[in-house]
Order: sequence, then structure tokens, then C-alpha cells
Amino acid sequence: MSERPAAVADAKPHPTPTTPSTRRSRLRITLRLSAVAAGLAAPLYADVFWLQLALFAFAAVVATLGLTMLLGQAGQLSLGHAFFAAVGAYGYTVLAGQPKSTGSIQQIGLGLPPVIAAALAACLAGLAGVLFSPIAARLRGIYLGIASLALVFLGEHLLFNTPALSGGVNGRDVPIFTLAGIQFDDNPDATLYIAGVPFGREARLWYLGLAVVVAAYLFYRNLIRARPGRALRALRDRELMAGVMGVPVTVYKARVFAVSSAYAGVGGVLLALAYGRVVPDTFSVKLSVAYLAMAVIGGLGSASGAVAGATFVATLPAIFERYTDVIPGLAAAGSGGLTPSVAATLLYGAAIVALLLIEPGGVAACAARVQRRLAARRQVTVNHPNH
Repeated sequence: MSERPAAVADAKPHPTPTTPSTRRSRLRITLRLSAVAAGLAAPLYADVFWLQLALFAFAAVVATLGLTMLLGQAGQLSLGHAFFAAVGAYGYTVLAGQPKSTGSIQQIGLGLPPVIAAALAACLAGLAGVLFSPIAARLRGIYLGIASLALVFLGEHLLFNTPALSGGVNGRDVPIFTLAGIQFDDNPDATLYIAGVPFGREARLWYLGLAVVVAAYLFYRNLIRARPGRALRALRDRELMAGVMGVPVTVYKARVFAVSSAYAGVGGVLLALAYGRVVPDTFSVKLSVAYLAMAVIGGLGSASGAVAGATFVATLPAIFERYTDVIPGLAAAGSGGLTPSVAATLLYGAAIVALLLIEPGGVAACAARVQRRLAARRQVTVNHPNH
């Protein structure tokens, strides 16, 4: 047997060159892992205010993911998202709650395990979306938005006039969520300590909300990248052509409304758990408009944009409220000046107008534009290192 030449025997494989796409993939993975690590460690360092604020943001993110799927991917305008969130919130409260007598009101409760009650509440919201889908199949644009807005008024009327279910104007308490024997409340007899830090209600709900948001985000990304996502975009861009190409238009409209409504229902469950008490006024037209603002600011159809827009809109009023004394121009409620809630509304209203004028794609499109410019600069640097 002949021996290999020394040059061949001593040759070493050349390392694979790192391409810009590889570097971007590594950067994205690093950022995601860092975000997960920060999310897991946050309750060890953040105080109750920030944890409570995050719970409202988590609820808003899940509901907004459902709306951006409906509006951004399927092109179906909905102003009735608050109604589906109410179905989820009150569905969980009734299904997991116990029968209770409050004055002359006998509140209904089925006493189901909280996990099952939450899942059924999301299914009820999805079913409500399916029942509304025949109307959605016949309407488009602003007409569909007005029809869906009627659901919010209908929901408010039912909640105010069915005290056995809703508790009436004063609402009703939300049952404590339990999972694997862990109670998500502030029971001093069941205090959980991690690294010497007591984990109360907000810290436990933080992990629950974070897990739900991650699951909802991943499901959204996988759905829009698969065949259903392509069918929804065809439905959005050319509904008639999509039907000619074999896409069952009515079926997909029903499915996307069901999934979007189920997302809103899950968001409603998280919102109910964050508040600890649900009242009909929470699920008004104002909440539907806020969801729409979150989707538009983030960027219609973008999952990461929905996260950014929902976090911005949901947390801004509370942050302004906390730092009223140090933010110029803000005044306490009832003082006659610019209150934190009004200032927050004006700010994200201005953000919507600015984004529609500068970049209609929202925050997601702005981030993509910045990434393209940075990539172009890096490419120029690689090709012309001396310039």
C-alpha cells in the first residue's frame, strides 16, 4: 500500500468562513438565550411594581399576537378583541370559581381545576370567534370592524345585566390559579423561597405569564411559516385569486378567527389573574382600541412587533403614574393638569401617526430597516477595509 504524500498527510482542513447570515443567526440565538436568562432571573431582582406591570404586559402581548395574526396575516379587521378577552376572563372565573352568595346575588361557579378552566375559557373564546366567522366571511375592511365592534357593546350589556355570571357592576373575585400543587397567591403558609428570595403571587404569576407568552409566540411563528400562513397571506392579498387557487376561503376565515379569539381569551385569563378581580368596565371599547394600537405600533403581521407594541402601550400609563413627580408636565389625577393616563394616550397616539407617516410597517419594519443598513455598512467594510 502506497503512503500518502507528506503534504497531503499534514494538510489540515480549512475552517469554514463565517458568513454574515451565520453571524446574524448566532447573534439572534445569543440575544434570545440572554432574554430567556433575564426573564428567569427577573423575579430575583425586580420589585412587586415591575412584576405586576409585566403581568399586564404579558396579557396584552398574547391578545395582540392574536389580533396581528388576524389583521396582519389574514387582512381581517377586528375591533371586538375586548369581547373575546372578556369571554376568556369571565369564562375562567365562572368555570374555576365556587358558587357564592353576595347580597341578593347568587354567583355561579363550577369549581373546575384552574388549569382545565383556563383551557376551556380559551376554547370558549375560540368558539365565539367561530360563531362570528359567518359574518366575517361576508364583510371586509371597515364594515367588518364595525360589525365586530358591536360584539363589545353586546358583551358589556350582557355582563352588566347578568350578575349571576359577572357579579354585576362590582364584578367578582378571580379564583386562585394552581398548578402542580403550587398556588399562585400570597398565602404565607405556602411561601416559596428561591435563593433566599420569597416568591409571592406576582413572582409566581410572572413565570406563568412568561411561559404562556413564549408558547404563544412560538405557535404564531410556526403557524405563519407553514402552509396555513401562506394561505392566510394569499387570502389577505387577493381573496378572489386565493379561492381560484384552491384555498377554502370561508374555512380559513373561520379558522383564523377561532385562533385569534382563543389568543384573546388566553390574554383575558392572564389579565384576570393579574387584576385578581374582574369588572365589566375593563372590557370596553377602550381596550379594543388599545389592542389595535398595540398591533399597529408593533407592525401588522410581525410577532416581535406585537410584543414590542403591546409592551409599550400596556406599561406606559403605569410608568407615567409612578414617575409623575419627576416627569415634566405631568400632574396627579384630579389636579386639573395633564394626567399620566391622558399623557400615555397622547404619546402612543402620536406614535401611531408618526409611524404611519414614516414607516407604516411599525416598529418591526423600522428595526428591519436598521438591520439592513448595518449589514450594508459591514459589507462595505469587508469589501473595502481601508475606507
